[in-house]
Amino acid sequence: MPADAPPPSFPLRDLIGFDIEMGEGSATATLEVTDLHINPHGSLHGAVPYMMLDTAMGAATMSIVPDGHFCSTVDISTRYLAPCRSGRITCVAKVRRAGRRIAHLDAVVTTEDGTEIVAATGTFVIYAAPSA
Repeated sequence: MPADAPPPSFPLRDLIGFDIEMGEGSATATLEVTDLHINPHGSLHGAVPYMMLDTAMGAATMSIVPDGHFCSTVDISTRYLAPCRSGRITCVAKVRRAGRRIAHLDAVVTTEDGTEIVAATGTFVIYAAPSA
């Protein structure tokens, strides 16, 4: 998928409310934290940045795969570094290295002031799209 192509329809992304932009070997997801995203303890629920990480890593991988191919998550390792209670968060994912079948990525989620709240590494498999 070319880096300048619009992201495909993804209702879960729309429900959570984050935007995503693809670059060549990278992707950036942004979200304005609202009450919808806050856990019972008053902090951003960990599933929200995880979803952003997974989606941004997938988009970064898709920006470098050949036409007629897809990718899927194999593994994501996350480190939750600091709490977040409000504001805009940004996830930047970058392909570290990619072969024909496997891509390795790094990603970080930061707050508006640059505080890293989550860091992650991921592995994605690249495969030919199923025939219709």
